[in-house]
Amino acid sequence: MAGPGDPRRLCRLVQEGRLRALQGELRTDGGCPGPAGDTLLHCAARHGRLDVLAYLVEAWGLDIEAANRDYKRPLHEAASMGHRDCVRYLLGRGAAVDCLKKADWTPLMMACTRKNLEVIQDLVEHGANPLLKNKDGWNSFHIASREGDPLILQYLLTVYPDAWKTESKIRRTPLHTAAMHGCLEAVKVLLERCHYERDCRDNCGVTPFMDAVQCGHVSVARLLLEKHEACFSAEDSLGAQALHRAAVTGQDEAIRFLVSDLGIDVDVRATSAHLTALHYAAKEGHTSTIQTLLSLGANVNAKDERNRSALHLACAGQHLACAEFLLQSGLKDSADITGTLAQQLTKRAEVLQGFSHSEMA
Repeated sequence: MAGPGDPRRLCRLVQEGRLRALQGELRTDGGCPGPAGDTLLHCAARHGRLDVLAYLVEAWGLDIEAANRDYKRPLHEAASMGHRDCVRYLLGRGAAVDCLKKADWTPLMMACTRKNLEVIQDLVEHGANPLLKNKDGWNSFHIASREGDPLILQYLLTVYPDAWKTESKIRRTPLHTAAMHGCLEAVKVLLERCHYERDCRDNCGVTPFMDAVQCGHVSVARLLLEKHEACFSAEDSLGAQALHRAAVTGQDEAIRFLVSDLGIDVDVRATSAHLTALHYAAKEGHTSTIQTLLSLGANVNAKDERNRSALHLACAGQHLACAEFLLQSGLKDSADITGTLAQQLTKRAEVLQGFSHSEMA
């Protein structure tokens, strides 16, 4: 059990905001580190305990630039949790506004993970630079695009109009990020105020439209078509289209949108491996997606360049439910594959039987 002066107990008192009890138990060192290298200042900033924070700084003279094992400063903690009063206090005491934690994250980047415009404004007004990048090449605008608050994006574009002109190390733009996360209002802002190239691509050849579709964000995909003239048949670096990527991730609604609303050929092939969407769905074991594709007219007997059907890929991946469904869907020349399936079923039964015996033992 933690006794008086124990770091764990002191941290708990800080978390609970029990300043008087903390004053009574502090001995000669108010900055005793916790298990992650946190000082009591880190703890106070993280939990928004301004009175405790001020006491530790002013009565004990604790270093507001103390870093824990992840190189986080108290300002990182306050900003990441959206505690505006603590952020303003630390800035008023001269905390370095663009200090870096592990992976080169600034307090402003941390603040942009929260939808707290006032904290972001305070940091920027104290000189925080939204154009700085972390180790992955993301700046604060990129991070704000992931969270999708349109007011924060509008503010950052007002104070730094070129903040949108950024790519991560793998060439992903804020538009990619907002589309992937389904941030419809953020995408609207980006399309209205920024000037992204139509069908801009990351290192894998993925466009924002592909990102939206493969994550099931049909409303964002529609917006990109209407306002950005996105190409729904664009191919990534492996020759796969949005339809194929939606099949990989099992996005049935998006697949229906592409085929029924946009008129994409349900059997269109990826140019690299000549796989159809049905192949991709079978390879990943998405039975419901296979059902969707077949209901849209997909050819269950389509073969890739190695003469493999969707059933071959389902069996190879040991997706037995998919294989069983495909066997019932009008396959031709499936006798050899049926044998493979039977082997897989037998193998599964043996594994289950062995597990059952071990449990009984």
